[in-house]
Amino acid sequence: MNDAKVLTLDGPGGAGKGTISRLVAERLGWHLLDSGALYRLTALAALRHGVALDDELSLERLAVELDVAFLAEEDRTRVMLEGSEVGNDIRTEQVGDAASRVAALNGVRQALLQRQRDFKKPPGLVADGRDMGTVVFPDAELKVFLTASAEERARRRRLQLQEAGVDASLSSLLKEIQARDARDMQRSVAPLKPADDAITLDTTSLKIPEVVERLTEWLAERGLVPET
Repeated sequence: MNDAKVLTLDGPGGAGKGTISRLVAERLGWHLLDSGALYRLTALAALRHGVALDDELSLERLAVELDVAFLAEEDRTRVMLEGSEVGNDIRTEQVGDAASRVAALNGVRQALLQRQRDFKKPPGLVADGRDMGTVVFPDAELKVFLTASAEERARRRRLQLQEAGVDASLSSLLKEIQARDARDMQRSVAPLKPADDAITLDTTSLKIPEVVERLTEWLAERGLVPET
């Protein structure tokens, strides 16, 4: 019997899910699932192997056979694809856009579903994605939908790129984010939306430590972790 607890963090790109999920998991000693990375890895593999982003059958096969690994280190997680580290490669706008297209395909989602559920191990799991609370872990003990204004998410993304030495137009990033939001929310399979029993948290004006503290408090209130 798997008695692991689950915290799901869903929401659009740029809401802070990745950083916040890692920090909460680190604080609690829980496991971490970055579901978006699985879709980005599938998309990157497709781009590298010349698989068309609308070839659902080939993409489904690619997802099933995906050679990936997440290697936890002190302050980061190394993301491996076919034996090579690709943590930076999967965060490019090109791969992000491709991942959004790949994630709209039911065959790919079904291929990755059990792989995601296998991350649930004691004492608990922090699952970051877009359909963690609605599809992958519908029985999660706490579901949170993190959001922020598109303008703020574009600003954050530009800062990330600048820190990596990449210059980007704020207006173009905003357009890309808005287009991706629309595609994710309007897709017929597992559209981006809060679970019916999720708590929505707008992070536009919140700092990362404030969000981490709030999530930890909510878990403690439900008796899922010791109170600090």
